[in-house]
Amino acid sequence: METELLAELRAVKRRVPHLAGGLVASVDGLLVAHDTHGAEPSGLAAMTAASLSLAQRLADTTGQGEFRESVVRGEHGYVATYAAGGSCVLTLLAHPDVNVGRLHLEARRCARRIAELLNDALTPKDPRDPGRPAPSTVPPRPNTPPSNGS
Repeated sequence: METELLAELRAVKRRVPHLAGGLVASVDGLLVAHDTHGAEPSGLAAMTAASLSLAQRLADTTGQGEFRESVVRGEHGYVATYAAGGSCVLTLLAHPDVNVGRLHLEARRCARRIAELLNDALTPKDPRDPGRPAPSTVPPRPNTPPSNGS
C-alpha cells in the first residue's frame, strides 16, 4: 500500500512543476506515506491534522459543507491540503512560482486516486477471486409492505 501511495506522490510531483513534495496523513495526524525533502514528515502530518480540524470547523460553521481543500500561501510558497477519502488527507508543498491552477487540477486527481487505493486496501477481498469484494455476510432485508400511517 505505501508503495502505491508513494508512487502517486511522485507522479503528482512530476506533473506539477515547482512542487517540492507531499505526504499522505490520516485525519488524526498519523503519517501514512511521504515524499518530502527538507520537511520533517511526522511533524507535518500532525500539523496537517490540526489545520484540517480547523478548516473542517470553518467550512461547517460558515455553511460551506464538507471539507474539500485548503491552501496556505506563505512568503516562500504554498501548503495545500486536499481530502483523500474520509480517513486521509493529501498535503503538498509548492514553491511560490507554482501554477496554482495546475496544482489544484493534479492534486484533486491525486487525492481521488489515493482515496481509491485506501478504499481498495480496506475492502475485504473474495478469497476465490481477489479482484472482487468479498460477498456480504449481512442477510438482505426482507421486503416489508409500506406502512399505512396508522
